[in-house]
Amino acid sequence: MTIEKVRAFLDENGLLDRLHEFDASTATVDLAAQCLGVDPDRIAKTLSFYWGDGAVLVVAAGRRRVDNHKFKAHFGCKAKMLSAEDTERLTGNLPGGVCPFLAPENVRVWLDVSLKDHETVFPAAGSPHSGVELTPAELEALTAPAGWCDVCKAPEA
Repeated sequence: MTIEKVRAFLDENGLLDRLHEFDASTATVDLAAQCLGVDPDRIAKTLSFYWGDGAVLVVAAGRRRVDNHKFKAHFGCKAKMLSAEDTERLTGNLPGGVCPFLAPENVRVWLDVSLKDHETVFPAAGSPHSGVELTPAELEALTAPAGWCDVCKAPEA
């Protein structure tokens, strides 16, 4: 997927003014938080895992880490992150820029409940130099996720 597709999608949904693009990298939670000037937990990181013949994306608050026991209980398999090559092949996005909406058919998107701790969050928008500010409800509407899940640990103090 390209930033152009995401830009067009956001424009169609009346949200283009929420898109932020940078010369600097937003490929990690800390880099994105620095570019956007927000708390790292407001970065909606998209974690990409192998799941059957495709992938599952878990969108979670930036400081959260996947709890392997919760992941296995929810998805029925061990959490194994996609390789960089498979991330691009399966999601259509480069690592660090995986957009949770406009996902291919063989990719299921789940939103972690940790996102609900924030009024707005910033997922990547199809490039490792972007972010879009959305409420959790707007993110849900745009992604049409398989559902909400609780597969993350509480952030460490």
